Amino acid sequence: MKIYKWMYYSLSILLFTVLASLAVNAQEKITLQSAVDRTLANNLTIKQAQVTESIGGLELQQAKNNLLPNLNASTQGGYNFGRSQVAGSFTYTSSTSLNVNGNAQLQFTVYQGGQLRNQIIQNRLLLDVNKGQTAKIKNDLVLSVVTDYLQILTNQDLVTAAKQQIDIANQTLTRSDISFKVGNQTLADISQSKAQVSTANFNLTTTQNQLDLSLLILKQYMEMDPYAPIEVERPDISKLTNIQTVYDANEVVRTALTVNPDIRLSEFQQKTYQQAIKIAKGSYYPTVSLYGGLASSYSDRLNQKVIGQTAITQQIGIVQATNQSVVTSFNQSIYGPYSAFSQIRDNFNQNIGLSIRIPIFNQFNTRTNVRKAELNLQNAQLSTQIAKNNLSKTIIQAVLDLQSAEKQYQSATQTFEANKDALNVTKQRYDVGLVNSWIIIPRLPTLINRKTI
Repeated sequence: MKIYKWMYYSLSILLFTVLASLAVNAQEKITLQSAVDRTLANNLTIKQAQVTESIGGLELQQAKNNLLPNLNASTQGGYNFGRSQVAGSFTYTSSTSLNVNGNAQLQFTVYQGGQLRNQIIQNRLLLDVNKGQTAKIKNDLVLSVVTDYLQILTNQDLVTAAKQQIDIANQTLTRSDISFKVGNQTLADISQSKAQVSTANFNLTTTQNQLDLSLLILKQYMEMDPYAPIEVERPDISKLTNIQTVYDANEVVRTALTVNPDIRLSEFQQKTYQQAIKIAKGSYYPTVSLYGGLASSYSDRLNQKVIGQTAITQQIGIVQATNQSVVTSFNQSIYGPYSAFSQIRDNFNQNIGLSIRIPIFNQFNTRTNVRKAELNLQNAQLSTQIAKNNLSKTIIQAVLDLQSAEKQYQSATQTFEANKDALNVTKQRYDVGLVNSWIIIPRLPTLINRKTI
């Protein structure tokens, strides 16, 4: 029976090892560059911005197409019945008729206050705005991915440190238990050691949750399955040499103002509002258009037409003295069938002309639109200046943070070495019995010595 249990446990351990190995092998390694590339290729926000950019391209093409003439054709057919007035009289008669009319109109705008040309320029600027918005989104996402990637590495270090704190706390608890059994420590010391173990476990749970959350955020940037296992590859910082830590804030600001997507986007938007003023002012000027048209009609009331004439002699009286007939002659029309195609051909007519529409008064709409466009330009100028000021503040703060971080790193390095030496000394004293217990407070590099009174 024991053999079967041993075989069962052995198979279970082997199966668990194989599954764990498969799970590890199934994890996809993600480098910083691959995370950025996948974000730029898959992120839905970028794709949405690209769709908006495509719409801007279509609007630019349509603005160019507006320079082409308008050509419209229409036809109308109706069946009339009932009583209607007889043409040229005040009598009415009952009749039915079928009428068909058709026409085509061509119109070409020659001049419209420069609005068509200015609209093309504005739509081209709007397309630049859309492209700038796409570039801004890409830049923001790249920064977010890099920041989250570094946060993942930091959280991994915190998880490792938390696990080390658990090991130290467990070792301290074991030594406290031994010291208690030989009478060197009290129950209060045991309780405090247990509290240190609980605190270390709590800190591990917290840091592990932070690590899982940062991994989830990175997957969301890359549009990955949130449950897909990934392994973030730690970059080899040993290859980073000659890292520059001293920057001139003013020089960085001048460079950033020429390449930063936020600033370029604000400047493009400002140019669109400048063009909007020209478009609004175009309504002050007249609109000159050329037009031409073709038309024809058909009616079944005209089912016959004159195809010729014949001379007819008719007696109109008699001379009583001579008994001679008085006659007169006249031409009588000869009618034939009048087909629909013949009617359309005979009724065909054309027109051509020049149209000038002069704006005189339109409830001050044009003036209001011009004023609104000017205010929008002022608002855009203020937005551009605010964006520049914010960028300058961010860069100056980043330079100061870099200088402070370098000093903190040097100080932390010195503190780490000092605490490391203190830990070794305390451990040696503990081993020879000069110190009853030694503990490390989680996440703090400071070593705390405690003697039993």
